[in-house]
Order: sequence, then C-alpha cells, then structure tokens
Amino acid sequence: MSNSDAVHESGGKPERTGPLTFIRQAIAELRKVVWPTQEQLTTYFIVVLVFVVVMMAIVSVLDLAFGRLVFEVFGGAGKQ
Repeated sequence: MSNSDAVHESGGKPERTGPLTFIRQAIAELRKVVWPTQEQLTTYFIVVLVFVVVMMAIVSVLDLAFGRLVFEVFGGAGKQ
C-alpha cells in the first residue's frame, strides 16, 4: 500500500468543516484573488465583445452560404 496524504490513517470518514469555518475559508480565498482594475475590465469587455461580433458574422455568412447552396442543390426556385 502507498503512504499518501489522501489516505486517512484512521480509516474513518474525513472530518467535516462547519459552516462558519467554510465561510471564513471562502473569504480568505477571495482576499487572495487579484481583481482586475477598471482599465483592464474595460479592455477585457471590449475584446470579448469584438470576438463575439466577429464570430456572429462568420456564423451568419456560413449559414447564408449553406442555405443558398442547399436551395441550389435541391431546386428551391421551382425549376423543372
């Protein structure tokens, strides 16, 4: 058997954390987070917005092209 930290020596269930301890630990972890500045947040927002608009344009063009192709292949204009 391996001697790992993940294996509990007692063999029982791991000890549960109480709600107050959980909240304290969560707040302590949130204090470690490096929050973006207003300028970084604005830059990230603009980059994401431009990316989404570009992707929407690409998908729209592909949708129109494939739609027209399907109508041409399967005779959409009533040609006989």
